[in-house]
Order: sequence, then structure tokens, then C-alpha cells
Amino acid sequence: MPAAHARIYLDHNATTPVDPLVVAAVAEAMRNDFGNASSVHHFGQQAKSRLDEARHEVAALIGGAASEVVFTSGGTEADNFALRGAAEALEPLGKRHLVVSAIEHEAVLTTARALERRGWRVTRVPATASGVVDPDAVAAALTDDTALLSLMHANNEVGTLQPVAACAAAAHARGVLVHTDAVQSAGKVPVDVSALDVDLLSLSGHKLYGPKGVGALWIRRGTRLLSPMTGGKQERSRRAGTENVPGIVGFGVAARLARERLDADALAQASLRDRLETGILSRVPGTHVNGGASPRVPNTTNIGFDGIEAESLLIALDLDGIAVSTGSACSSGTLEPSHVLKAMGLPLHDTQNALRLSLGRHTTADDVGRVLDVVPGLVERLRTLTDRRTPASATHGGTR
Repeated sequence: MPAAHARIYLDHNATTPVDPLVVAAVAEAMRNDFGNASSVHHFGQQAKSRLDEARHEVAALIGGAASEVVFTSGGTEADNFALRGAAEALEPLGKRHLVVSAIEHEAVLTTARALERRGWRVTRVPATASGVVDPDAVAAALTDDTALLSLMHANNEVGTLQPVAACAAAAHARGVLVHTDAVQSAGKVPVDVSALDVDLLSLSGHKLYGPKGVGALWIRRGTRLLSPMTGGKQERSRRAGTENVPGIVGFGVAARLARERLDADALAQASLRDRLETGILSRVPGTHVNGGASPRVPNTTNIGFDGIEAESLLIALDLDGIAVSTGSACSSGTLEPSHVLKAMGLPLHDTQNALRLSLGRHTTADDVGRVLDVVPGLVERLRTLTDRRTPASATHGGTR
């Protein structure tokens, strides 16, 4: 990488840099709030007070009550808690059916497969070509023995916003609990548990400029749920284990900042995202935006590049100081198709040629400009090297 250029980070959907105010709050809590929040003495109650403050901030971010927020180790645990907790609570009632979308995060999909091995029946609803699940398809998948519907709020790969409220209405009409994974939407778009009409909602601190290792599950009061974590009576007996006070304090500060900066962040990131998309589509033949025709979170674009494998472009960009991600996972040297793009019905080659570029609070116009300067040349070189140059008749710049 030329020394004149600083590295550019466009992988905020994977994780975000911790905000300096969060760092300061975590450090202060580690120094001063070392007590066990379950202890009745001064030090314990001081730690508990900090937990309560953070709980209110996280609840405020999603329009819920603080008493309904249960802190976890992150979004994955929150998703597991929702699915396994509902299964444990409702299985004795004869409800052994789970409905999920086929574009969920692996934390949901893998947990659903684990429940299948226990004898549960799982229906996976595909997305349309635009990256959005059809509410009618969700409603058709519900049965009398359905225990839970899990539908993410925003997809982590293509950024599309899902019709959670419409699907929740259909589910509740059948007496089905509704969980949404809001890990990728919280802090990017307004998230309100009442408007979404959900019973369970997952959050993660490190997706909104907070620390790793902390998240939350919002549980609507009265929801039947059994915790898969056994032990003490922490978190109102919902989640055993001594609370991560510094991490939770940081999560609370991050949630407050996300709420305060939501509109400004969204406006700035949407403008830069649109400039980035327009620039790539106009400068690079044979490109298209996956899910671009649907409402999306403002920071995310998923762009397919005909004639190359996305992993090769990712590596080339990283060597040039630009960090992005693919819509696919690399396992044992084999590029696996993106399960999200596959669920959208894209052809096999289009599930392996997509890059996800996710902007953040500190992304600048200069960052976008540098990406636009670098990408066309890299794509042309890779197409030449693979002898798979896009035909001259290929369509320039589209959305799917």
C-alpha cells in the first residue's frame, strides 16, 4: 500500500470501531465500578446502579421498558436465548414448529438446525429477488403448532429492511411469538418494539460503536421464555452469570450516542453510500446492486461484479489499504455461495461475485473517492487475469 494513503475501513456491518466516549466510560467502570452487582454492600450497589443506567439507555434506543432488557454476551447469545428459550417454554404445549427467513444470520439458522435435530420442524421462507421476505409467504408458513417466527429487521449482507410488523400481525393472529434480530438495524434506522409489534428483539453492542462481548435480548413483559443459561438469579433470573459491568456500561453509552446521532449519521452515510454505488455502477461495466431496489439501512451496499470472484477483489482491495467484505464465506479454500443471495434466487455465479461495503460514522467523502479511484482498475486487472472479461453487451449499472 502506498505510504501516502491511510487505510480505509468499509466493513462496519462486521464490527464498528469503539467510540472514544465509550472507551472512556468502559475504562472508568473498570477502575471504579468493580463490585459484583449482586452484592448488597456499597460497591455492589454502585455497580448495580451503573447497570440500571445502561439498561435504561438500551431500552430507550428501541422504545422498550428497562425492566424488559436482559443483557447477554452479544447478538448470538440473544438469538439463541430467543429461539431456545421459546422452544423450552412452548414445547410442553405441543408447539414444535419454527418459522425463519432463509436470509437470517447464522446465529438464527444454526440454532434452527439444532432444534431440528431435537425433532422440531423448521420452515425457511425464501426472500424475493429484491432481498425482502414476502409477508404472504410468511403467513402461509404458519401453522397451529408454530411456536415462534424469527425474522430479522435488517439483513446483514444486503441491508434490506424486512416487513417485520406485517409478518408479526399474521403471526400474532395465530398465537405465535415473534422475534426479530435487530443487530444490523439498531443505531442505523429507528427501531421501536411497539411499531414492530414483536415479542423478542436482539441487539449487539459492537455493531453500534460499543464494546464486543455484550448484547441484549428485549423480552416483552409476559412473554413465555425459559433461559437456557442456568445458575444464579442475575438479570431477574432470566440470564445467570455475573454481569459484565464495564461492557454493559459501554453498551449503554453507545446506545445513547446512537439515539442522539441517528438522524445525522443516517443522512451522512446514505449520501456517501449512494455516491459510492453510483460511482461504481457508472465506472465499472457489468456491475449491479443486490437488493438496491428495496428499502435498506443507509450504510450498506452489496455490489456484484460480473466475471470475477469477490474474494479476489476483496484481497486486492485489502492490499491497497481498503477493507470490505464478501457476501460469501471462504471455507477450506473453497468460496461458498452466499446463503442470502442464494435465498434471493440469484444464479450461482452471482452468489459468489458480490462485495459488501458498509460505511460508518467516520467514513468520509475522501474515503469514497479513493475507493472509486481504485476499484475500476482492480476489477479490470482481475477480469483480464481470469480471462473472464464481461461481454461488451453487458448491462452497466443496475439494481436487483
